Amino acid sequence: MYFKSPSYRVFSYFNITFLLAISLLCVLPMLHIFAVSLSGKSAADSNLVAFIPIDFSVESYAKTFENANFLSATGVSILRSLTGTVLGMIVVMLAAFSLSRSNAEFRSRSFYVWFFLIIMIFDAGLVPHYMLNQKLGLVNSFWVLILPGLVNVWNMILMMNFFRAIPKDLDEAAIVDGATHFRIFAAIYLPVSLPAIATLSLFTLVGHWNSWFDGMLYMRSADQWPLATLLQTIVVVQDFSKTGINPEQLEMLSNRSVKAAQIFIAMLPILAVYPLLQRYFVKGIVLGAVKE
Repeated sequence: MYFKSPSYRVFSYFNITFLLAISLLCVLPMLHIFAVSLSGKSAADSNLVAFIPIDFSVESYAKTFENANFLSATGVSILRSLTGTVLGMIVVMLAAFSLSRSNAEFRSRSFYVWFFLIIMIFDAGLVPHYMLNQKLGLVNSFWVLILPGLVNVWNMILMMNFFRAIPKDLDEAAIVDGATHFRIFAAIYLPVSLPAIATLSLFTLVGHWNSWFDGMLYMRSADQWPLATLLQTIVVVQDFSKTGINPEQLEMLSNRSVKAAQIFIAMLPILAVYPLLQRYFVKGIVLGAVKE
């Protein structure tokens, strides 16, 4: 048997070793961050912590959950991620279904396909985006974090190709039974597209959760920032005034422990979502690979 040949076994061992190494590269940084967040001030500041906490302390987490800025930013990120993902996927799926129709069914299909491709390739730039959002009254509004990026053209193209790979016999049978296009979309396309929907929803959710620049650009006060913007200010800019901890308390804690605690808490929601979508993710990762 081919699967029992020596060359195949060597390949399997190499593949397993390689994947384990990649997995460790993903897991070890998280373990390090978690260990630092639970370590005391002297050990964390001296960079002595590897993967096991030293001078165990949960004070960084206690102060983090007392931080009104952090809790507010977490709420904004959760609301933004859920709202943006739901609305974005609705728009993407409806547009993809329309563009997956044949030219006979949708005569302007080619025009809209080229229209979306052009706006995906050629971007107007940051200044026109800001001026447009300002004219629309979106600056310093929660919706500026969602509406400008509501239509993800790349996700729409992937979903369109996934829809086009669904056998047309299903459409024809439904049309014979008198089904409308919306009925076909809801009763046929959505159920068979769960892997693609779950995968693109995950990508959209992660994109909203990790996005920090738009919050810094469009929001004028820190209490309206999403969590990624707050963490960027604390971790990268080193502006500890946004930690919500007064200077006297901050002297008793390690800056590295506080930052590590906030980073680890920010990772947890996305880490919790992945296992729930794992069974769809493996199938959906090849979406758009089969085209007519």
